Amino acid sequence: MSLWYTLCEAIPLEMLRWDFMKNALLALLLMAPLFGLLSTMIVTGRMSFFSDALGHSAFTGIALGCICGMTMPIYAAVIFSVLFALLFSFVRSRSNQAADTLIGVFSSSAVALGIFVATLGGGSFTKYNKYLIGDILSVTPAEIGLLALVLILVLLFWVLSVNRLTLTAIHPQLASSRGIPVGLSQTLFTVAIAVVVTLTISSVGLLILNSLLVLPGASARNVAKNLRQYHGFSVLFALIAGLGGLTVSYYSGCSAGAAISLLLTLLFAVTFPLRKRRA
Repeated sequence: MSLWYTLCEAIPLEMLRWDFMKNALLALLLMAPLFGLLSTMIVTGRMSFFSDALGHSAFTGIALGCICGMTMPIYAAVIFSVLFALLFSFVRSRSNQAADTLIGVFSSSAVALGIFVATLGGGSFTKYNKYLIGDILSVTPAEIGLLALVLILVLLFWVLSVNRLTLTAIHPQLASSRGIPVGLSQTLFTVAIAVVVTLTISSVGLLILNSLLVLPGASARNVAKNLRQYHGFSVLFALIAGLGGLTVSYYSGCSAGAAISLLLTLLFAVTFPLRKRRA
């Protein structure tokens, strides 16, 4: 971290005088590629509501961790979210119900369980507000290290599986006929979403987390002409919104997560006419 602090001090920006802003900037630089890459597959596979359901399951895991007296309830949230994703993949592979129906079942159940656990015994819900709104300015070096590790693992997974994931998302029957393990690919991808959602929930907030997982890919789809541009634009838009949102947050005193989400919405609005023109 000392090297990062030294690099930030060389940049003539007032907001980088503070260590918490340096931490927040580094965290955003790690989160943006994660959101950008995962967003493309979430949009292509029509899984936007599933990522929202995972956020609810992460909140339930945090509540369970707090009830059990864990000093770092985020670890309980990771475990619970991964189990949630695996259970969803298992049920989805063995059910003829539409995916949105199953997502609705899992999402509503996760919300209800989270609220039940959080308020069990008359407990106060206010201590969980930071997970609903998020506060990237409170991110710690340990959390940044976890994000860096997850980014490396996701990039490795992406390099090895991007073509299979894309074909699986677009046409699972064709992917299966070509020998691609559709179930395994979908399971690994849902686990990756679960881990990313859980590790970022305290930074950007549950209420707007899903927008960060949908809007970069949706905006990129408006302007991309091929798969490489699709991924590249998605990561680029996530970076632009992340850096812009952090800057707006510092000078206006608003929530960084909300500012990032609004900038992503603006990018979608700007790119949408380009999609119409190309059509």
